[in-house]
Amino acid sequence: MFNRKVIATRRNPGRQTLRTAKRRPWQCLAATMIFVACSSHSSALALDSMAILPSDRATTWQPGLMAEGGIPFRKTICATLSPRGGTLDDAAAIQGAINACPLGQVVQLAPGRFLINGGNFLLLNKAITLRGSGPDRTILEKQDGAKPFNAAVGAKPSPLVVVGPSLFSSTSDTVNAVRPANLRNDAIKGERTVEVDDAAGFLPGQIVLLDEASGADWRLDPQGRGEVWASEDFRVVWQKHKPAIQFVDDFAPDAFPSTPQSAGSWFGRPDRPVAEVKEIRAVSGSKITFTTPIHISYRKANAAQLSRFAQPHVKHAGVEDLALKGGDVGNLRFNWAASSWAKNVDNSVWHGEGFAVHASFRIELREFYVHDAAWAQPGGGGYAISLSAGSSEVLIENGIAVRANKLIVARSAGAGSVVGYNYMDMGYINTNGAWIETGLNASHMVGAHHVLFEGNYAQNADSDDTHGNSIYHTFFRNYLRGTRAAFDNQAGGTIDDMSQPRNGPRRAAGLMAYSYWMSFIGNVLGAPGQMDGWSYETRFTDAKPGVWMLGWDAVKPYPTDAKVAMSTIRYGNFDYLTNTTHWDSGSGDRALPASMYLPGRPPFFDAGRGYAWPWVDPVGETKLHVLPAKARYDAGTPFVQPNLDGSVRENSQ
Repeated sequence: MFNRKVIATRRNPGRQTLRTAKRRPWQCLAATMIFVACSSHSSALALDSMAILPSDRATTWQPGLMAEGGIPFRKTICATLSPRGGTLDDAAAIQGAINACPLGQVVQLAPGRFLINGGNFLLLNKAITLRGSGPDRTILEKQDGAKPFNAAVGAKPSPLVVVGPSLFSSTSDTVNAVRPANLRNDAIKGERTVEVDDAAGFLPGQIVLLDEASGADWRLDPQGRGEVWASEDFRVVWQKHKPAIQFVDDFAPDAFPSTPQSAGSWFGRPDRPVAEVKEIRAVSGSKITFTTPIHISYRKANAAQLSRFAQPHVKHAGVEDLALKGGDVGNLRFNWAASSWAKNVDNSVWHGEGFAVHASFRIELREFYVHDAAWAQPGGGGYAISLSAGSSEVLIENGIAVRANKLIVARSAGAGSVVGYNYMDMGYINTNGAWIETGLNASHMVGAHHVLFEGNYAQNADSDDTHGNSIYHTFFRNYLRGTRAAFDNQAGGTIDDMSQPRNGPRRAAGLMAYSYWMSFIGNVLGAPGQMDGWSYETRFTDAKPGVWMLGWDAVKPYPTDAKVAMSTIRYGNFDYLTNTTHWDSGSGDRALPASMYLPGRPPFFDAGRGYAWPWVDPVGETKLHVLPAKARYDAGTPFVQPNLDGSVRENSQ
């Protein structure tokens, strides 16, 4: 997580403004706004994504605990605790049980409400499981923290649970990386071995950080607004312009990403936003071999380095079968954790991030329900899921994320991660419900790359240019409706994009400026029978809904970055405006694989009867079947899978 200095400045609601709430063509907004602040997979190899993607966009997607046979179900209980009751705090009792629990065992929480107040939080710092009696029966609550539709944090802000060695970084930067070693040669994408100048201190099993300097300098801005601070190949584009752009630029005129404590070090080592966390398999002389392939090349010419962390990562720790409510530095944080998980967790009413994954490796979130942020505002105030600081190979699967500001962000993180088969909808700003927020997303800070979105149902897919760009993401077999489901704004009133034409920007698939080398393959776009007034291609300045909105920008004069569309692959996508499946003219074989990361039908499609997989089929007679996570949400049973005939199958999760 952040170091103490950074966290202190970010939790104060008066110290940060929202850049993205600019004047839109269809409605007048203030220029600034103030925020507050065991299922398992087969261990068989995932499909070869290079069969359909160019080599620079493809990678090996086998995230989370897939390679370890899935989340383990631990049976041995080391302690069972009940709430103390009344206003008595339960943190010390639970932490004492965690501290005493032998590795591989379970701290079991009985039904009831456990209070975690006064700045306390639970630190899960070893390979055990913290398990409740069900997300509707066991609740961990911070009653002096976040409150619905309340911008204020408590007197002693804290999360509820931290999986990892600590809440704060022990060094001056947020990543907590130390003793970097220079690479002797380039780290090649797809390979597993690097060579360093000095391998002393690197050990098998260690979690390490691989990154490179941006090499940025002043370049002609593709949007035609003077110059922008970017790398020569535009792999990295910082939000720093000449002339400066008010409410957009993250840097003072005399500051750069390498400047200490600048935006260049918010979620990575200074000016090293392209990064990934790896695990060492072997060390032989100067050669270090990782357990998984490298997802993008790291170049000696860009001062590529391999760093250790100041404290060892916590491995094989899990949080299961409980609810979290009221944390005001997030609810559940994975800080410097590896091969760890959250499963069957109800996560609500938080400030910051509901689930935060920071400087971590192979984390798995599954069968979760993250909903109703306390204060649904940009600026970090109410994000449902966040990946940051190089976190890599994360699996976010078969969950529900609704009614938060950003449903998911990836800030200098995400390499090799998969967001699969989730229902993600109703992203919004509570004080401006007309603004349709990003749905599927792996952006919001420079450096995110090679994230796969597969099989999700979302209001849209996009990649924002806030705090810089992201690159090389793939959107495969998702349903992108283009508008949100109707819902109640916590500020009052109903938000209904279909009946409120001023809501926008309405787009099924969008990419903001500087989002390069993205791939949309086999998606279904739009809402059947509800596309009157839509265009196939639209621009932000058109103030008109569109199936595609590529290269857009929300700041006057609202330019379009033409390089975005030029570098985007669109292949085999069906839309309900043209009722046609569109293929790139240069494409050959029109076959689509069932999955880019699964070896076969996932078991959660059999938790209830009647589900078809793949559920999104742009070339089939039936374009959309039913997503299990969406069916659970619609049935009002977020943790029990209904059968498609309306009945409920016992023990369906």
